[in-house]
Amino acid sequence: MFEWLVRQKPPNGRNGHGQISDPNLRGQPVAPSTEGGPIIHLQEVSKVYETDAGPFLALKGIHLRVYPGEFVSVIGKSGSGKSTLINMFTGIDHPTAGEVIVAQTAIRQLDEGKMAEWRGRYLGIVFQFFQLLPTLTLIENVMLPMDFRQLYEPNERPGRALDLLEQVGLGDDAGKFPAMVSGGHQQRAAIARALANDPPILVADEPTGNLDSKSAEAIFRLFESLVVGGKTILMVTHDEELASRAPRTVTLADGQIVDEVVRHPVQAQRIFSA
Repeated sequence: MFEWLVRQKPPNGRNGHGQISDPNLRGQPVAPSTEGGPIIHLQEVSKVYETDAGPFLALKGIHLRVYPGEFVSVIGKSGSGKSTLINMFTGIDHPTAGEVIVAQTAIRQLDEGKMAEWRGRYLGIVFQFFQLLPTLTLIENVMLPMDFRQLYEPNERPGRALDLLEQVGLGDDAGKFPAMVSGGHQQRAAIARALANDPPILVADEPTGNLDSKSAEAIFRLFESLVVGGKTILMVTHDEELASRAPRTVTLADGQIVDEVVRHPVQAQRIFSA
């Protein structure tokens, strides 16, 4: 699973665009530009699973564009296809029909090794259950993606990891083990880890599902600050109130997109006319 969390070295060997700003920032990102095309594009994507009861159509002709700098929430009941959708654009699974293009790459054409390299280069993934290694401190967890990809000089990695933890409000907890901090703080550390190698896209799978309302609010504000800083975020959630606060919400039901709301009028015009 840890190959999901790493990427290759940025051209300058340093943190690139989209560095985290103040986690309490609640700025409003500008409407994303459609110039250059979507960073995530699903074209007529369907997925069929073979079961003992016969074929199960998990996704039905999904068409979705996400542009650089967008914050998109995906909502739907259990069994609506949310997890399958994530698997499509993270390359964990492949569609039965249709095309998935992420960061200008048709990921269906990549073999396993190239897929791991591509995923590490372009995606940071935040899990519902944090997935921090319990025997490593928070700073060691954040350094892990850099160590796996041999990014940055070894003497630079601790400082970079500490900087990320400080930016998510955990600088004082860097030397603690995951079990020594709250669930909300573990999720913040997981976000710092997902950003360790500066991926342009952050995918969050039910990131607040195991958190209390105060911690969930803090995580959402952190996502807002990341979008202001230039990241593209796609957040899957069952929380309707939280989903409705994202600038764009996609609703799934029975494997189909049944509703889509864009709350910025200029952004809506650009997305739906593209």
